Amino acid sequence: MSRQPGERRQQILQALAQMLEEPQPEKITTAALAQRLQVSEAALYRHFASKAQMYEGLIEFIEQALFTRINRIVSEEAQGVRQLYAILTLLLAFAEKNPGMTRVLVGEALVHENERLQARVNQLHDRLEAVLRQSLRIAASQQAAAVPQDATAAHANALICFVLGRWHQFARSGFKRLPTEYWQAQAAWLLPPAYGLGE
Repeated sequence: MSRQPGERRQQILQALAQMLEEPQPEKITTAALAQRLQVSEAALYRHFASKAQMYEGLIEFIEQALFTRINRIVSEEAQGVRQLYAILTLLLAFAEKNPGMTRVLVGEALVHENERLQARVNQLHDRLEAVLRQSLRIAASQQAAAVPQDATAAHANALICFVLGRWHQFARSGFKRLPTEYWQAQAAWLLPPAYGLGE
């Protein structure tokens, strides 16, 4: 039975993500990945030129999954506060459902890998911060709140730092401390009435 184009590539990425889900993973090698898939290392390299390319594939998956949903939230929800809440909930829940991807998002899986991978993840964080900043501006304008530009930038930065902190705690706890733990209570503090939010 012949495989569809890209099917084996997808299987490799899924296997890599599963290996990253181990609570205390050892350094992932192409040999270990090939063994898990019961193929040769040469078979892996027919689909990816390097292990770095495999991680790039995971980052591309994360980007597509997150921004497809974020774009839907922004297009369907006109209220800035609700946009913020939905986006932050998405970011926490995505990590919770994809623990292996969380290790990529916090850079833990990328230690000793090509430095361009961490740079790409940093760029992803910056894009998420920009999305939060835009939703904060919308929320402020809807509340007729006179919010200085640097205030929304500072608030957006605090929000992305919160998300990154929850992702780190999840990964460092061996996936025991769930990112959504306390989220409902924390949302009330993170989206306060100051700046015209949370009302």
